[in-house]
Amino acid sequence: MGIHPAKDSLNAAVVTAALARALDGAGRFAGATTPNPPVGCVLLDAAGTVIAEGYHRKAGMAHAEAEAIASARAAGLVERIDTVVVTLEPCNHHGRTPPCADAILATPARRVIIGAPDPNPGVAGGGAVRLAAAGLSVSFAADLPGERAGTLARRASRLIAPFSKHVLTCLPWVTVKQALDETDDMVPPAGAKTFTSPSSLVLAHRLRRRADAILTGSGTILADNPEFTVRRVADFAGKSRILAILDRRSRVPDAYVAAAEARGFRVIRPEALEAALEELGRRGIMEVLVEAGPTLTAAVLQGGFWDEHVLIHKDNPDRVRVFHRSLEFDASDIAVLPHGEEE
Repeated sequence: MGIHPAKDSLNAAVVTAALARALDGAGRFAGATTPNPPVGCVLLDAAGTVIAEGYHRKAGMAHAEAEAIASARAAGLVERIDTVVVTLEPCNHHGRTPPCADAILATPARRVIIGAPDPNPGVAGGGAVRLAAAGLSVSFAADLPGERAGTLARRASRLIAPFSKHVLTCLPWVTVKQALDETDDMVPPAGAKTFTSPSSLVLAHRLRRRADAILTGSGTILADNPEFTVRRVADFAGKSRILAILDRRSRVPDAYVAAAEARGFRVIRPEALEAALEELGRRGIMEVLVEAGPTLTAAVLQGGFWDEHVLIHKDNPDRVRVFHRSLEFDASDIAVLPHGEEE
């Protein structure tokens, strides 16, 4: 069944602006929605005016499309819905919430613009095909004209990359945070735990906020006694993370483990790196943040176990670079650092 764009499509600038808005908003909830991906939705009227927006905020809560439609209905604007702009293909199956395709079909919407297709092999294409079969115009961002549309399509894919990797491989997305001083050394001066700037520390806590698990080694714990909690930005309420400690020689004291559990962590002590990632995947972890010393960091990077490498280089100001294993994402136009509200 074909999926055809509308002949009276809105101005490309209007559509891409709406998709950018939906992506920016959804990015605020990256890390809050596990095991679901973060999703954003913006509703436009026939003139291209934004009349409502919605976001998936947490697993079990309303999906982005449903929240946006509910907001439009509460404002008395539901009958003006013409175009639905959503960062991920609307679902067409019953889970913890009803299908978003049904919610869209219950409105007067004539057009749906989708940032990224659903990567789940069991449901891929179902939502778009269902909407098109009902007579709606359905377009994916990658098929829209213009360079910006292509950039936003890549951003939409990056936004759901941890979900995509887990659903396709049962493994978590691995983000490595690495800080280097002026001599390319990772070890802080004696008596210090860090050498980076306050803004880099905020970034580090935003990365923690986004992660479902922290992976570290015994050397880091013995050297720094790190808390691994989210402190410099507001954390997601009620979020629980796993702390995976590689400790083959059982050097980490039980007192540290007990203290970590008191801070809310679920502590696991896998035998080796690959076993750790497999165990985290089995536990439904979508993104793990590696915060470790030089040896474990090198093992992750050189062994090809990483997906994203956030490199902070001490300078004035610090230089931050983001690398991805996938060439699709390794571009400056989509290397968007995580959002977070400072406390």
